[in-house]
Amino acid sequence: MNDNPAANDRNINIKKCVAGICLAGAMVGAWAQGILVTPPPKSAGPFNTLSAAAENAGLKACKAAIDRLSSLAIQGTQANEVLLDWDRKRPATSPMFSLTGLEFGNGGAAMSITTVPESAGGCSVAAERISVAPFNCQSIAAQELPGYRATRLLKTLTVYSDPKEGNSTVSLIDTPPGCLVIRRYVEFGWKPPR
Repeated sequence: MNDNPAANDRNINIKKCVAGICLAGAMVGAWAQGILVTPPPKSAGPFNTLSAAAENAGLKACKAAIDRLSSLAIQGTQANEVLLDWDRKRPATSPMFSLTGLEFGNGGAAMSITTVPESAGGCSVAAERISVAPFNCQSIAAQELPGYRATRLLKTLTVYSDPKEGNSTVSLIDTPPGCLVIRRYVEFGWKPPR
């Protein structure tokens, strides 16, 4: 303590200001991370962070598509986490853009899912799973994509499509010593299976 009352008042005001800044920072951090308030279930497999975040954000229009695609994305993962964007002014009818990090025992991947509600009640959906394989792209194509049609777009990029599945492709991008693999699915007017 200082014998000067003005100095003491200034020190108290500085401490109050610092405490206020810390409190405001904690509130902002809590708000920014408040989308996932549901604790993961103990025995139900990997927790679906995208589905929970969409539920907590109030995204309703394409929730069935979000649940279906995100459930497929997290199969076999040890953990997953999501970045989520939507129109906060109208969450129930908002398009949704997400990027989910996928953690596996031997590496990681990412899944981008976009949903756009349509006026007729369906949804336009796009999903891309992005991973890196420690093999060259030719060996991946030979082993995983027999029967797919190959279209070389660039020297380092070949897109593979299966004639039986017109709404999905697999893009292989040479990135020596490995291969960047992008599995893409797009559908307009998607509706939940009955």
